[in-house]
Amino acid sequence: MTDPRTLTVGAACLLLVLMLGCHSEQVITSRGSSPGPTPLSLDLPAWATDSTHEMILPYDNPLTVEGVALGRRLFHEKALSRDGTISCASCHIQEHAFSDPRRFSIGTDGRVGQRNAMALINLSWSHFFFWDARAFSLELQALAPVRDHEEMFNAWPEVLQRLRDAPGYPELFDAAFGTMEIDSMHVAFALAQFERTLLSFNSPFDKFHYDCDSSALSSQEQRGMDLFFGGAHCADCHELPLFQDHGVVNIGLDSIPIDRGLGQRTGLHKHMGRFKTPTLRNISVSAPYMHDGRFATLEEVVDFYADDVQLNTPNFDDHMFAWKLGAVDLDAQDRADLVAFLHALTDHDFLTDPRFSEPESNP
Repeated sequence: MTDPRTLTVGAACLLLVLMLGCHSEQVITSRGSSPGPTPLSLDLPAWATDSTHEMILPYDNPLTVEGVALGRRLFHEKALSRDGTISCASCHIQEHAFSDPRRFSIGTDGRVGQRNAMALINLSWSHFFFWDARAFSLELQALAPVRDHEEMFNAWPEVLQRLRDAPGYPELFDAAFGTMEIDSMHVAFALAQFERTLLSFNSPFDKFHYDCDSSALSSQEQRGMDLFFGGAHCADCHELPLFQDHGVVNIGLDSIPIDRGLGQRTGLHKHMGRFKTPTLRNISVSAPYMHDGRFATLEEVVDFYADDVQLNTPNFDDHMFAWKLGAVDLDAQDRADLVAFLHALTDHDFLTDPRFSEPESNP
């Protein structure tokens, strides 16, 4: 049976577009003999990718300077929402690692979501998206919020007409994709290109561990690091270099899961209460924590793992074997050291990088 992750981005997006009815018959206008978009290579350290942690860059949506520039504008474009008040950046805020400091984001007409907005970091390595892993590519993920009743609550035909009528957008689509016509697939492609540039690999931990700067971490942060990769078993799921794995797991938040997670999408009992493992990079600025934002501080998160993991929850993940054995034992100093180390995963350059901020003016 074919793994759904092997579907090409183009085929999957086209299928979803047809299902959503986003397109009508249109004449596509090409730029003809003008030069094509400029290829863009990501600037990242050599240690960030290897045979185990390979980037996922779809062949049918290559990174280009023009595509990323268009995606950046669309990421900050409020015309995507029905009432023109919300953009992607409204709930994915750069200074909070492109997450939302509110427990639940507020959508169009004041609608309140049911899950915390995930941080957007190093997405080119992810195999699936959303807390419940329901999207298998960034392109598919980008299509969803526009129609979601708790988010932008718009219709794609309305969005596309607004972009066609806005000065400059047809030319930007022409530069990025060779067509002045605007469709939902190219909107999603541009957004995905921009989001793939949200790279964060410059924390104090990176300087200490990869650049051999012994002064980058304090003695307390180093004790916390030893616990993180040792007796606290954090690295069982939050692996280097991304500080996450590709798991969709039940970590024992509730004895009876309130939110069914992946199981809500599949209907399978074995998937109940399972959620995507998030990255811990920039975790100190992306509160609140967990899929439902139930923990306001890192101290609360560490206390949960030390004291409150529900071992009797259905589908309790095998990755949590150390908890089944009772092997995780953290005293007050251990917990403080762990929190100190987690703060050392903050990449301040990423949080202020002007390449990711709202463009000075819309087209």
